[in-house]
Amino acid sequence: TEDQAPAQIRSIIDRYPIVLFMKGTRQAPQCGFSDATVALLDQLQVDYECIDCLDEERNPGLREAIKVFSEWPTIPQLYVGSEFIGGADICRDMAEAGELQDVIEK
Repeated sequence: TEDQAPAQIRSIIDRYPIVLFMKGTRQAPQCGFSDATVALLDQLQVDYECIDCLDEERNPGLREAIKVFSEWPTIPQLYVGSEFIGGADICRDMAEAGELQDVIEK
């Protein structure tokens, strides 16, 4: 439920060192921004967890709840070490500057 969503999100980001909340799955992203962010993370050859915000059966209400949780209006959203890093544009800019790898390797 909506009341449980923040606790569920916190549990997920605390459980996995790197989490990408995205539209679709790692194998089949459902938007260009999610696809681009998966590609960035794959290039870094890091292990990360993907959570499909469109899967209402497994993640009811998550698509809107994650936006409220992070105070960020778009998906995908990347979390590293339980901290919100950013969306697709921020991840791309950080990757181009070499900063994304630095954050992930901490």
